[in-house]
This record gives sequence, structure tokens and C-alpha cells, in this order.
Amino acid sequence: MDLGLAGARVLVTGGASNIGRGIVHGFAAEGARVAICDLDGEQAARVRGEALERGAAAAEVVQADLAGEGAAARAVGRVLELWGGIDALVSNAGISIPGFIAEHTDRTQWQRTFEVNLFAAIEGTQAALAPMREAGAGALVYIASDAAFGEIRQGVYGASKAGIVALARTTAKEHGRHGVRANVVCPGLVIPQGPEAVGATSLWAGGQDAIFNERQVDHMLKATPLRRLTTAEDIAGAVLWLASPAAARQVTGQVISVSGGYAMP
Repeated sequence: MDLGLAGARVLVTGGASNIGRGIVHGFAAEGARVAICDLDGEQAARVRGEALERGAAAAEVVQADLAGEGAAARAVGRVLELWGGIDALVSNAGISIPGFIAEHTDRTQWQRTFEVNLFAAIEGTQAALAPMREAGAGALVYIASDAAFGEIRQGVYGASKAGIVALARTTAKEHGRHGVRANVVCPGLVIPQGPEAVGATSLWAGGQDAIFNERQVDHMLKATPLRRLTTAEDIAGAVLWLASPAAARQVTGQVISVSGGYAMP
């Protein structure tokens, strides 16, 4: 099926590593124009080259720390400058600092988690809504997490991602009349497929064991009906479908877990 994404103007935040990189690759293969927004400019430049190799009609890097006020709006503005509009915004940028809720007491860490995971998504959404409403169409796809439904050692992170769910559903209800759709993808555990899949600023840069050790991975697999881990390509497939004005034209306000059945929201 033709997803209708050839030439689409797309911004992917956190697009340089792991899940974001897979999403960029997916849009590139559809012939979209993709802006890769990331803190890691060097890794983003590598992914830009990969996107062009995979068939992107155009690919650009927007280097930004989305924890900064105005950064997400400027990233959207750059897409408008480049291509005169925006057809899809994928709010993927995120950080996770695991910790038991009784022990995770560093307010500075809480603040950065919410700035990157939630506030940047709010700001990017607000910046994208005006041009999408003017065009009478647009897709907002948010990357949340199964942690939004409650996971051990993910209280603060999960709270920020639960906010994403509320943001998307509210936006869907308020702006559907203008042709704007808003949906959420909640990934299962996605382990980078190699060193080329992460940059120096990625949360995975310190190695897999810093995030999930083998015992934890085994525990998750036993609780996953399909008994396999999720890949970045799995997430990209869901994002592309939700961004498609053809395949998902009547889909908005939905939350989809791509986790092999680990979570069933």
C-alpha cells in the first residue's frame, strides 16, 4: 500500500539514535523529506547520510537541546523555512534515569526529564499546529512508553510519558476538526542493534548494562507474549502507519503499544 508519504515534510526529534534513527530510516524509505533534530549533531549527520542512501527526498540536521525553552519551536520553524510547511511531527526525544520512586529524589533530574520528555513535546505541538491547521491536515505522532502505565524504577520517567498520552488525546479532540490527527506509540524495550545506532549523548552510550542487564531483559521476555524484543524498525512501522494520510486517515487519539504484548493499553 502506498502510504502517501513521498515528499512529506517530517520532523523527528531525537532522530539520531536507536528508535529515532529507525523512524528516520522508515520515512526515508518512503521518499519523505526528513529533518533530524538531536542534541548530537555528529550522530545526526551520520543518520542524515543514511537517510539519503535509503531514498529520502531531502534530509537535514537540526541540532538542538530540547530541554531549552524555545528549542522545539525553533526546530519546527526550521522545517517551515526549509519546506514551507510540516506534514508530520514525531515527538521522540526523551531521556530516562531509572530509580525507585522512594529513592529518586534529585529534583534537577526530574526537571530535565520533564523538560525533554514532555515540555518539548508540548512546545513542538504548539508550533506545528498553526501550519497544520492552515493546511487542513497533519499528523502528530508521540513516542511515549509502556512505563506510562506503571513500571518498577520508572516512576518519574513514566509520569512524564503519561503526560504525553494526555497531551496527544487532548490535541486530537481539540484539533481533529482542522484535519490534525494525534496518536501515541508506546515502545517495548528496544536495544540498539549496534554501535552505529547510538551517539555519544544517547542514554545507551554507556552500554546496555547501564540501562537493562541480561537478567532484566530475560524477565521482560518471559512476560512478553511474543517472546521477542522490539526493534527500532517495529516502532518505525507503527509511526509510519499513524503518520500516513492514507492508511490512518481515520485514526486519532489512540495509544498503541508496540511491545510484543508486554503492555496492552
